[in-house]
Amino acid sequence: MTTLKNKVQLITYPDSMGGNLKELNTVLRTHFSDIFTGGVHILPPFPSSGDRGFAPLTYLEIDPALGSWEDVRSIGEHFDVLVDLMVNHISQQSPYFQDFLAKGRSSDYADLFLTLDKLWTDGRPVQADIDKMFLRRSKPYSTFRIEESGVEETVWTTFGKTDPSEQIDLDVRSELTRQLLRSFFENFKEQNVKIVRLDAVGYVIKKLGTSCFFVEPDIYSFLDWVKELADSLDIELLPEVHAHYSTQYKLAEYGCWIYDFILPYRVLEALVNRSAAELCQYLKTRPAKQFTMLDCHDGIPVKPDLDGLIDTAEARRLVDVCLERGANLSLILSDEHKAEDGFDVHQIRCTYYSALDHNDDAYLAARAIQFFAPGIPQVYYVGLLAGENDVERVKLTGEGREINRHNYILEEIDQALEKEVVQRLLNLIRFRNSYDAFQGQFSVLDARDDEIRLQWSNGEQYCTLAVNLNTYQSVICYMDEQGHEANYVI
Repeated sequence: MTTLKNKVQLITYPDSMGGNLKELNTVLRTHFSDIFTGGVHILPPFPSSGDRGFAPLTYLEIDPALGSWEDVRSIGEHFDVLVDLMVNHISQQSPYFQDFLAKGRSSDYADLFLTLDKLWTDGRPVQADIDKMFLRRSKPYSTFRIEESGVEETVWTTFGKTDPSEQIDLDVRSELTRQLLRSFFENFKEQNVKIVRLDAVGYVIKKLGTSCFFVEPDIYSFLDWVKELADSLDIELLPEVHAHYSTQYKLAEYGCWIYDFILPYRVLEALVNRSAAELCQYLKTRPAKQFTMLDCHDGIPVKPDLDGLIDTAEARRLVDVCLERGANLSLILSDEHKAEDGFDVHQIRCTYYSALDHNDDAYLAARAIQFFAPGIPQVYYVGLLAGENDVERVKLTGEGREINRHNYILEEIDQALEKEVVQRLLNLIRFRNSYDAFQGQFSVLDARDDEIRLQWSNGEQYCTLAVNLNTYQSVICYMDEQGHEANYVI
């Protein structure tokens, strides 16, 4: 079975570091061969009709504008490759749904999709049922006209900003869907993919009377099936679930790797408020089998990930700080899932460097805390290059998430690598990748509220991180190869 490396991974779009997969491979080998020894998460490089790759037409091909499977395999020769599988949905433009649009129920692919009669026997949605659901758009379905018959068909669509949606939900209970997913996984294996992130897996079960999000116990039978499939192909799984932290913890108890969607907020909160209490308490109790991140292609998670963990009045103040620093927000749509006081922030969208007011020391402190938290650290490419908010891109596209999705041409990468903050980050990553104490035991040490002290120990080796929240100075005290105590000022 593939053994995940306890080393730092990169997250990047296929075209965000040089313009395509071939250039990405060159950039990785030229500048980061000793940096991302944990692997590289390539955000969807497949043919897609929208959502920056997250509305894939198929997983059997690479978008020709981005490169080829040969490029992916080449990257995989030096870096473990992680790709996404949007297990909940597929593009309206996919050959499967296009055939359904042409032929309707007589299409060979009709059973891939959730026509509403699979939920309501007469095919008519009941608002009282929909009111219970965790919605990602105003209504969870879209209506299309079948070309051959002229009949209207309504199918489930959890996501999508247009009506009808570009992203059509798959019926994971259908044997046809499982055959299709199996073909995608088998292709990943052939292309040297080591890890698959199950994107939007929390939405795969639709059941009336529930939120249609992480429906128990049904979700576990699906996860059992997909895990057995992945295991047979020597592929690791990473379920992606934005939900109340208790849901994440259930996945951890189930044995899955999970994403630490709580850490980014807690680290930001500690650094902005200069108080370590909440962060340190969290680090003492969180599951260890997690992928850690501070930034990503979406935003810094708030609701529902931290529901029950944060005071909404304090959260609003932190959000306001981020807004002052140029952030924009993703909001919760469903009134039922907003806080009692109306707090409705789903994610804070900005670069992490900008959220910390471009303070190099604060930013390096944040990364040091992330790297000391147990788990596999991921660094988003904009964060790697200490990127600032791309406000112009937001204005140009009207998409708030583009604030943290700047596409770097090769010259910009070279320029970013000359920045002191970036070189300091690279040195910190090298330490995290190479120091053996990180394979041992983790502990949160007692400290004042304006200080964070974290430690790893492994036999004779140990390293202790001390972060001063007043000055943002971070120092690692460690045992060097000669057995002497040494200090590394980050």
